[in-house]
Amino acid sequence: MKGAGSKRLPFGHAVHRWSFHNPGSWEFVEVLPQSKCRMSNGVNGHHNSSEGELFLSEAFKVILEEAVHKATDVKEKVCEWKDPEELRVLMDLELGDHGESHQQLLQRVRDIARYSVKTSKWPSKLARSFEEPNLNWLSSSCIMRYMVTQSSNSYTYEVAPVFVLMEDVVLRKLRSLVGWSEGDGIFCPGGSVSNMYAMNVARYWAFPQVKTQGLWTVPRLAVFTSQESHYSMKKSAAFLGIGTENVYHVKVDESGRMIPEDLEAKIVHAKSQGAVPFFVNATAGTTVQGAFDPLDRIADISERNGIWMHVDAAWGGSVVFSKKHKHLIAGMERANSCTWNPHKMLMAGLQCSVFLMRDTTNLLMHCHCANATYLFQQDKFYDMSLDTGDKSIQCGRKVDCLKLWLMWKAIGAQGLANRVDIAFASTRYFVEELKKREGFQVVSEPQFVNVCFWFIPPSLRGKENSPDYQEKLAKVAPVIKERMVKKGSMMVGYQPLDGRVNFFRMVILSPQLNHSDLDFFLDEVERLGNDL
Repeated sequence: MKGAGSKRLPFGHAVHRWSFHNPGSWEFVEVLPQSKCRMSNGVNGHHNSSEGELFLSEAFKVILEEAVHKATDVKEKVCEWKDPEELRVLMDLELGDHGESHQQLLQRVRDIARYSVKTSKWPSKLARSFEEPNLNWLSSSCIMRYMVTQSSNSYTYEVAPVFVLMEDVVLRKLRSLVGWSEGDGIFCPGGSVSNMYAMNVARYWAFPQVKTQGLWTVPRLAVFTSQESHYSMKKSAAFLGIGTENVYHVKVDESGRMIPEDLEAKIVHAKSQGAVPFFVNATAGTTVQGAFDPLDRIADISERNGIWMHVDAAWGGSVVFSKKHKHLIAGMERANSCTWNPHKMLMAGLQCSVFLMRDTTNLLMHCHCANATYLFQQDKFYDMSLDTGDKSIQCGRKVDCLKLWLMWKAIGAQGLANRVDIAFASTRYFVEELKKREGFQVVSEPQFVNVCFWFIPPSLRGKENSPDYQEKLAKVAPVIKERMVKKGSMMVGYQPLDGRVNFFRMVILSPQLNHSDLDFFLDEVERLGNDL
């Protein structure tokens, strides 16, 4: 490969080569030492390095074409749907004793791309918090793969100096946006794990002996979270030995916001049962309705009762960038910790999740450290506080901070704020248009970029008082969902909630969306459901 931007970077016997052919496309090629890494062909177990270089070059072209070019082509399907039995045969997924040829492997790459859901195609962005394909994200992913070949692992400064410093800067910046001038934090593999960190650190804060002496030294503990909070709260309680029956679900109002009066009542009830309240989880952007709990009032209750307050802002935390919408998380600065997923609303690229803390006593390290002397020697020649690996429950840890850092560098804080504001504006337009159309009914007024609604087909309109109306309405969304997936036009989720039968949940994220895209969505739902 040749190009004006091409250069070679030696690493032992390895050569890593970047080529920039034009502003809209680029390639990453990596050649490993012949003695260290060759492609298996099943006969003698090796391919030479030139064949490996050719495969990587061609495979990346396929990925770029499928993940970027086709993903933005409105003529392409969101998903080339196949039933599981058919797909197993088409993909030839079984593993054998012998390797495959260069061309066979390339065909595998094409097939994987062809039959996978194109999460970046605009209609699917209306379904879940998928990230869009952008060159910053792809660049950071490729740099991460490059670093993996050099055994880069974000646990000590000596093995990952750039990324340890980068993570520190990013975490400090995120904390300042929350409202904390000091504190701590770490990048985690997803929001569920970040929430588990919070619960574990809170338990250690309340009962530090649990780390060394175990569960039998602590009383029955109680966790409080809203009825519409993320299911990771129950999973965390199960995983940590607290028990799912000790998770008290606080009532919510019609829009899905936690009711503070019921939180207080649940705390009193837990105490009456002999449990010790230690952890309150508030949600900033619930999964279904996009609700923001009243954080200031929850903070008041938590402080009065001496309870650790955590905010699960995995979904809604990014509103801190927006001057127009930051009020939604007023009070988050009073929390002890929060979860935030930049890979959701900011579309930094999966996975990119942080656990942030207001604590300045090194609680995260004390809770998790194992003091492995072969990694975290105390007599190193540099500042030992830069060895952050012992804060983590992991050993090997990816440099997820790179994705957010590179994107932030590319578009700045103002660009990130624009993403948030554009998503809100698109949501307002969509809701206004939805209300103008017969047969569409919102479940509740959106607080965020989640839009929950029913489509009522002509056969059910005006029959709301019929005894079987709810039963029939519950079947509408699943049928329309099946039709859109098999057609490949869109992929939008549905669910029941608190006695309300199946409704659609739209998530409007991408700054690439325009009004005609949103109009198409409404038209398509009508086309797919008018005969029901």
